[in-house]
Amino acid sequence: MTAIPDSFKAFRIHNDAEGYRSGIENVSIDDLSEGDVVIRGEWSGINFKDALAATGKGKICQKYPLIGGIDVAGEVVSSQCDRFAPGDKVLVTGCNLSEKRDGGYSQYLRLDSNSVIPLPAGLTTREAMGIGTAGFTAAISLYRMEALGQTPEAGPIVITGASGGVGSFAIDILTRVGYETHAITGKVDQFDYLEDLGAKQCISRHDLHWGQKPLETIRWAGCIDSVGGDTLAGISRVIDLWGNIAVCGMAGGIGLNATNLPLILRGVSLIGISSNNTPYDIRKTLWDRLANEWRPTHLDTIVNNEVSLDELGDAFEVLMKGNALGRTVVNLL
Repeated sequence: MTAIPDSFKAFRIHNDAEGYRSGIENVSIDDLSEGDVVIRGEWSGINFKDALAATGKGKICQKYPLIGGIDVAGEVVSSQCDRFAPGDKVLVTGCNLSEKRDGGYSQYLRLDSNSVIPLPAGLTTREAMGIGTAGFTAAISLYRMEALGQTPEAGPIVITGASGGVGSFAIDILTRVGYETHAITGKVDQFDYLEDLGAKQCISRHDLHWGQKPLETIRWAGCIDSVGGDTLAGISRVIDLWGNIAVCGMAGGIGLNATNLPLILRGVSLIGISSNNTPYDIRKTLWDRLANEWRPTHLDTIVNNEVSLDELGDAFEVLMKGNALGRTVVNLL
């Protein structure tokens, strides 16, 4: 069994009399949240939620101090749970990491076994964290849309915030399983990138005009929306009969100035996507799919940056300025 060192590195967030701050610290296993599985962290990823927590720009952490990082993958060091043994490769996404309990930006973690997923065959821990919450959110969106009858034959699916992590994976995965995808982004210089992932049409969000009527001309059969706000309101007016909108982000705001007419006259469904609270059985099912039939074809293209724990601050700054493209993984080793 791997011996746990007396101290190890973690990215910790504080909010106290000295103010809101975050950075690398040396911690011990006794400093960590309780759990029945201890892992050595190998890889994590960077999500918008992580940047909000680290910078204090969003109320993510519900207690302090807390180690950041909503995702982690690594190797079990010790376990009080029959389902896991030392040497097992595992992953966790969401499940209150960096909210109510210490998160993934740590070289060792104590975890609740009810959140721990066995690493599916066919994925390395780095690949799993390349996918991370972003790819998992795209997968949940498709899973729930198809549960309500979405099919490739119904027509194209539009992806908002397309150059981000969720958007990139949504284009890749949906294209792989037979959907035509269209991309909306504010980064017109990334049209080639999005087309390489499979988007059949790229649209600048600066050129969009939704119209003001509650129901406008139908343009798409469904949507995966990571923007929210006015974009979500506009999208709702142009989705086809019985289409679905998976709502999974708020980059454009949390407000929704819309009517219910698309819902009751066209049967459009707004589907809430909560990756943090997905039931365990569905988590396991979706990770198995992400390792197999839904495995992103362009994973190496989407995961285009790697940083160490010491480089997290700079990476968060890039993300908060809206300059990130695709996914960044964090090497914890």
